Amino acid sequence: MRGSFRAMLALALCWGLVCTAHAQKIYGPGVTDTTIKIGQTMPYSGPAASYSVLGRVEVALFEAINEQGGINGRKVTLLSFDDAYSPPKTSEQTRKLVEQEGVLGIFGTQGTPTAAAIQKYLAAKKMVFLSPSGASRLNDPTHDPYMLPIYTSYRTEAVVYGRYIAQTKPDAKVAVLYQNDDFGKDYLGGLKEGLGPKGDTMIVKTASYEVTDPTIDSQLVSLKESGANVFVDIATPRAGIQAIRRTHEMGWRPLHIIPYTIASISDVLKPAGLGAATGLISAAVQRDPNDPAWANDPQVLAYRAFMAKRLPGVDPTNLIAILGYIEGNIMAQILRQCGDEITSENIIRQATKLQNYDVPMLLPGVHLDIRPNDYAGIRTMRLQRFDGTRWVGFGDLIGEK
Repeated sequence: MRGSFRAMLALALCWGLVCTAHAQKIYGPGVTDTTIKIGQTMPYSGPAASYSVLGRVEVALFEAINEQGGINGRKVTLLSFDDAYSPPKTSEQTRKLVEQEGVLGIFGTQGTPTAAAIQKYLAAKKMVFLSPSGASRLNDPTHDPYMLPIYTSYRTEAVVYGRYIAQTKPDAKVAVLYQNDDFGKDYLGGLKEGLGPKGDTMIVKTASYEVTDPTIDSQLVSLKESGANVFVDIATPRAGIQAIRRTHEMGWRPLHIIPYTIASISDVLKPAGLGAATGLISAAVQRDPNDPAWANDPQVLAYRAFMAKRLPGVDPTNLIAILGYIEGNIMAQILRQCGDEITSENIIRQATKLQNYDVPMLLPGVHLDIRPNDYAGIRTMRLQRFDGTRWVGFGDLIGEK
């Protein structure tokens, strides 16, 4: 009897230890039973300040989530600091977020050069970094498993444009303007890939610019003089506005293609001139509140209600605002799935479970698909053409399988 009792006692103790282990909460920095603190830098000033609406939307989204009880009972604080789109400032502000504010990780820092500036620092600390940049150097799960780009890769998008040109204008003469960094070079490489074997001969002229350049007039003159009838304009907003406006003023009328990063009507096309922008080709992953087809769509109505309540001064049709809403919802879902194990390692594990996952405001058929060996989360897009008032989608979804 005594031996049996001891055995039962030992079994009970072991079971208690197992239950305790299963109930154990595992936290990274910035996490308590009631809070989760994450950080980001945004260009609230400087040459890419129009992107700052991303941060404003994301902060507002987590405030709304907190008012509804937070995530698994925890309130999320998103600290969003200005980096002026300057890599040295990004490094300085990120160190402040990590070393002084003690954040769990970095989410949503905008810009390829700025993300690249803090990549090694965060990797050395094994701290998760979720970024909207689609640069290939930021998507290397083997060597940098904590760096998670969550959108379409720039190369994938550019391949889509290259294939479209090759199919619709097989004898095209292509001119390319690109930002002289990983952002621009990835697009250029993907464009050549999409154009196929004749890519090197179809591209008759390329010209680069620095993000700090005040104008790109000389580049546009040289591109026009090349005789190109297709213009692929790989720019961020300030240069994109100039390129659209000046191309029109110069009387140059090529097939003009722009990346989705500068397809915002309110922030880019209106300042450039809607007449000058008419006929532009781009690609989309998101529902467009400008499109009457989505007027009564529940996701669009929920998004519009959120914007009206939280950011009444921001145009809800602003593409950058929509992308911020998508990004914020992705981050929130990953944190929900983490449960009580809120660490960089588990964030990555949970993110790579988001395959064929529907995110609010993505187009039907466009899903989040984060894979253990390829973190680029969105792999399909739809081409669209600007008709002078709104973007009009055409064709089927295209991209990677």
